Amino acid sequence: CLPEGRGLVTQMSDRVCYGYAAAFWQAAGSGNRVVLGHDLRPSSPQIAAACVAAFHDLGLEVVYAGALPTPALAYFATTLKVPAVIVTGSHIPFDRNGIKFYRIEGEITKADEAAIKHAEVDIPDTINLSPLPLPEVKARQSYVARHVDFFGSAALAGMRVAIYEHSSVAREVLRTMLESLGAEVLSLGRTDTFVPIDTEAVRAEDVAQARQWAAEQDFDAILSTDGDADRPLIGDEQGNWFRGDVVGILCAQFIGADVIVTPVSSNTAAEKSGLFKKVLRTRIGSPYVIAGMEEALSEGAHVVAGYEANGGFLLGSDVVRSGRKMTALPTRDAVLPMLAMLCMARERNCKLSELTEGLPKRYTHSDRIQGIPTEKSRDLIARLEQDSEQAKAIMAPDAGKVVLVDMTDGLRIEFSSGDVVHLRPSGNAPELRCYAEAGSDAQASSLCESCLVRVSEYTR
Repeated sequence: CLPEGRGLVTQMSDRVCYGYAAAFWQAAGSGNRVVLGHDLRPSSPQIAAACVAAFHDLGLEVVYAGALPTPALAYFATTLKVPAVIVTGSHIPFDRNGIKFYRIEGEITKADEAAIKHAEVDIPDTINLSPLPLPEVKARQSYVARHVDFFGSAALAGMRVAIYEHSSVAREVLRTMLESLGAEVLSLGRTDTFVPIDTEAVRAEDVAQARQWAAEQDFDAILSTDGDADRPLIGDEQGNWFRGDVVGILCAQFIGADVIVTPVSSNTAAEKSGLFKKVLRTRIGSPYVIAGMEEALSEGAHVVAGYEANGGFLLGSDVVRSGRKMTALPTRDAVLPMLAMLCMARERNCKLSELTEGLPKRYTHSDRIQGIPTEKSRDLIARLEQDSEQAKAIMAPDAGKVVLVDMTDGLRIEFSSGDVVHLRPSGNAPELRCYAEAGSDAQASSLCESCLVRVSEYTR
């Protein structure tokens, strides 16, 4: 059994993937059709073919949508009112992959995950894989139309936008969308070698590369995503990448959200800005954000949105702006926040770098220690929870007294200086993540990096 349907490609045999697809249908499937698509990882088509085999053996019609962003596939499935299966490892290294499942109602819940893992299914001794069919073009077309219809065909006229394409599955559809909105598009950094872009822990080479491109090229913004394009990476005209939680605040402001839902790892500028009637904090992970949005809607909220520190934006309710409507899509999306920020800059007649000037000066930084087993990370956090002095010494020895300890998800400590440090095991890879928040960018970066150095020494 693979944790959360993800694992090393060497573990994801045809039998394992067939079994997961069949178990999903037993636990959460309905109807007689399913949408299936994947990202651009080398292993994804093979895994997709094993899933197709399982669904055909169950007598289902498979609507194959090809290589498309996860939110595009999820949206297409909602238009057909059918479940969806998406083969993607998101931002994790190329030697790993995964399978993501959607019920008719949207993303599966934690209860669904448990039911899938414990389902008993029949797997044939021999699994016959057929070549994947030609993709259904309506999946791509409907995703483009969703955004063009909402923003308007001249929304980005006169703007020059660069796309850092790398191996993002959105590289083609994003170009089409931007051009359909009137922008001139510049393509950069395209490669057929999979690049594991993590929008919460941007690689130093990607930071330097974006600034170099900005110095050499003339653009208003540079856009990119993680592998399956449910998390945005947005840079300004100088090639400086925005933090995902800042992107979330700006996008929520643009659509007029009155309630936002975001995990405890996101910037506290959400509360300090006074832009929203309510900010609801959750554990880290889209299922928790979705549950929070549903709670807000049940309590009578008008426009509800969610976002994560990685920048993925979830639209919990329909939105009407300038007479144009966008329907809810409660799954992480990279494109809506991109277009919202570009249009916000147009409306304010300012540069992208100036969009944050009205927000409280709170800065966040995150990074990770890779290759550390999840159980080891959990043991560390359990020890630090029991010893506040040791926790202070490791996490932020110069940040003042411990003011608040939050165990909502991992160990998050606020100090009297206003600094915040948060340690948490990754939910989908053998990594320990550190999130830091402070009154300056340099301080947040220093807090995060020095904490990880001390953690590495402590765990040797």
